[in-house]
Amino acid sequence: MKDNETFWTHETAIVDKGAVIGAGTKIWHFSHICADVKIGENCSFGQNCYVGNRVQIGTGARVQNNVSIYDLVTLEDYVFCGPSVVFTNVMNPRAHIPRKDEFKSTLVKRGASLGANSTIVCGIEIGEFAFVAAGAVVTQNVPPFALMIGVPATVKGWMCHCGVRLKETGNAKCEACGSTYTVSQNHCEATNLVGEPKRH
Repeated sequence: MKDNETFWTHETAIVDKGAVIGAGTKIWHFSHICADVKIGENCSFGQNCYVGNRVQIGTGARVQNNVSIYDLVTLEDYVFCGPSVVFTNVMNPRAHIPRKDEFKSTLVKRGASLGANSTIVCGIEIGEFAFVAAGAVVTQNVPPFALMIGVPATVKGWMCHCGVRLKETGNAKCEACGSTYTVSQNHCEATNLVGEPKRH
């Protein structure tokens, strides 16, 4: 174990000099954090994670085992990445053609959840509290609170910020936490979020 004044790393983890990591963050076995990275407070990185350069991660993110977060990916506060989530940063890679100057930015907004083995194609934005199902392949922008399922992923419903699927359309109320929403076929807007995570 390695104890830092602010964050903790397992003895097998590598944190390159220059990385900025917030208090309370934990980095577990065999993970590698590159130099040009900013990570907020109280995050967790499971076994065998990789965080590339020019990555920004907010407060309270949870990154499970075997996730690689490549250059120009931004995760806002309280993003959840399930095991083996895949991010890309080049649209048309070839081993024999360098394309590092063609990397595309990807933004995952506050509170979104990315299910195990989902793939996030570069150059898109995933809205606040969206929920990407396990194994889904996301190829386009995702609205806030959307439930994304399939290959390629499409909107199949709407999720409360607490992680429970909303049943109604029109004026919807979460059966679990009591949060309220205005829901249509193509849009979901929160009107009152109960127990919403703090903004940082």
